[in-house]
Amino acid sequence: MHRSVRGMPALMVTALSAGLLTATAPAAHAAVGATLPFASVEAESATTTGTRIGPDYTQGTLASEASGRQAVRLTSGQRVEFTVPTAANAVNVAYSVPDGQSGTLDVYVNGTKIAKTLAVTSKYSYIDTSWIPGAKQHHFFDNARLLLGQNLRSGDKVAFQSTGTQVTVDVADFEQVAAAASQPAGSVSVISKGADPTGSGDSTQAFRDAISAAQGGVVWIPPGDYRLTSSLSGVQNVTLQGAGSWHSVVHTSRFIDQSSSSGGVHIKDFAVLGEVTERVDSNPDNFVNGSLGANSSVSGMWLQHLKVGLWLTGTNDNLVVENSRFLDMTADGLNLNGNARGVRVRNNFLRNQGDDALAMWSLYSPDTNSSFENNTITQPNLANGIAIYGGTDIAVRNNLVSDTNALGSGIAISNQKFLDPFYPLAGTVTVDGNTLVRTGAMNPNWNHPMGALRVDSYDSAINATVNITNTTITDSPYSAFEFVSGGGQGYPVRNVTVDGATVRNSGTVVVQAEAQGAATFRNVTATGVGSAGVYNCPYPASSGAFALTDGGGNSGWSSTWSDCSTWPQPGQGNPEPDPNRNLAKGRPATATGSQDVYTPGKAVDGDANSYWESTNNAFPQSWTVDLGATEAVRRLVLKLPPSSAWGARTQTVTVLGSTDGSSYTTVVGATGYRFDPATGNTATVTLSSGTSLRYLRLSVSANTGWPAGQFSEVEAYLTS
Repeated sequence: MHRSVRGMPALMVTALSAGLLTATAPAAHAAVGATLPFASVEAESATTTGTRIGPDYTQGTLASEASGRQAVRLTSGQRVEFTVPTAANAVNVAYSVPDGQSGTLDVYVNGTKIAKTLAVTSKYSYIDTSWIPGAKQHHFFDNARLLLGQNLRSGDKVAFQSTGTQVTVDVADFEQVAAAASQPAGSVSVISKGADPTGSGDSTQAFRDAISAAQGGVVWIPPGDYRLTSSLSGVQNVTLQGAGSWHSVVHTSRFIDQSSSSGGVHIKDFAVLGEVTERVDSNPDNFVNGSLGANSSVSGMWLQHLKVGLWLTGTNDNLVVENSRFLDMTADGLNLNGNARGVRVRNNFLRNQGDDALAMWSLYSPDTNSSFENNTITQPNLANGIAIYGGTDIAVRNNLVSDTNALGSGIAISNQKFLDPFYPLAGTVTVDGNTLVRTGAMNPNWNHPMGALRVDSYDSAINATVNITNTTITDSPYSAFEFVSGGGQGYPVRNVTVDGATVRNSGTVVVQAEAQGAATFRNVTATGVGSAGVYNCPYPASSGAFALTDGGGNSGWSSTWSDCSTWPQPGQGNPEPDPNRNLAKGRPATATGSQDVYTPGKAVDGDANSYWESTNNAFPQSWTVDLGATEAVRRLVLKLPPSSAWGARTQTVTVLGSTDGSSYTTVVGATGYRFDPATGNTATVTLSSGTSLRYLRLSVSANTGWPAGQFSEVEAYLTS
């Protein structure tokens, strides 16, 4: 999905350390991520004569797109040797070569060079999407697979050696590939209809004829390579089955393209390898573009080098997509583009997607009662691991997401619409049992970071019930949880509960609150917090406060970032406040009432010409600001707009203070303060030396110039 611009204060990008991916499920909860037929080994943990690169989180760098943000660079003659973790006869390698280059890697098994080599190329890498704000050249890595021709045992050694081309090796997946399956009885083989298993001839018509002949039955795709030159349509009431994704391979960038189907389509156990080398959003360069119809399924597929794996529109009720691999797409892995009802996407592996790995986008009609469950997602290089854009009664359960890059969170729950008609979040959104590792990233459009798990009222308020439970967030480079109105309009985020979370080593804060609204946190524990527990600075400052309710069982993140005029840097800690700094500026503000657009936040937005005005003719009225931490406040400066159009007036104000936001004591009794444009329309209030408060409340009981309380700025200082 494209990303829009939101102006915010600047934050410098900092490179951070990263460890190997580990997934720890919360206690007494379901396993996290997909059950995979392979075991992965990171190159940086292998033996090498090459050079380890990273860790690095800087957008546009090679290491920032690597698994674990680290990899191994090989020049001619250098090698990396992996210890095989499990029985295997095949390997898939994630790698990168310089733009415009191709070559091979020699392969050694237990020290002996085998006849096969691993081809490497930059053909499918180095994608430019200049129309997406904030994007840089990306998609540096690719994947290449090889049947080794022999059975290996755990502990055997497999080495890859550069033959001249510089190759950066990221990770190797070792797999025991089963023998090719046999043809099902009664099925129609595409070869019987003239398909060429050598890949030389065009098999498009043979596939069409087999589908027509097998209505209600099975189209068999035997082992081999098949080339299709145009997409299939009219696919319904049929099963397309291969001998296994390592054996039956279809070469096409557009497999099925149809706007409707009566359904009953089942696609399984073969590979579709495309030739997409750039992202053109107007082209249907997808494995499935459109509809498979109701009660269909996709299983056991290997999908690679396409724009999108499945871009689903129309009717796909009760579709199941499972046990499949999505590699090296230039855009989304899968997108439920509206009208998805009862769709289940589960137990899939997605690596190196060029946009959201898994997305639901409720355009034209809402996605309803659909879920992403037990998927393993790694290295989406321009957006989110999982993104939910609108929809009703959506679930995101037990997924493992790691290493998001620019413009992306691990999981985003959002009302960003992109186009109309859009259907915002509604009903209950369940986000349960997910593990996020090194997720969250710098957003160059906002000039500040995105959290590992983001709830975003981008284009409209979030009024759905959002339940975030049993979450593990590890090594986020910035924040763990973010609540934001990404379009910059200050729409509220409401009805959020975070219950049961473990946060380890967040770079900046545990909670990054930038929108008005509210969330309840229970049983959230944090260790290794980089800066402070909470950043609570709604944007725009006049939009209103974000209320964090402590539901009990929380630990390790009680502190609040002290300065809303700056962004916390990863690992910097919470600085001592400047004694001459206005503690109230940009802090969350509330009031007993407001008149029209003159909302409480306008009294802390730093603009003396904007102002809060209470409900008229309803004294007394109060205005409250949360300073974020208990402070020894000694002086208040109260302001009205300096314009001479504001006549002189006296407001009767009582100053109250609280350390917990519930129990208030009087700090300064009711006093009349004179505001006169001839002297700047300001009044100073001196507080006693024993004053200590976090919540500052001003209660206005009279105003000689207007029947309401009015402040354009309320400033609080440590100095008298």
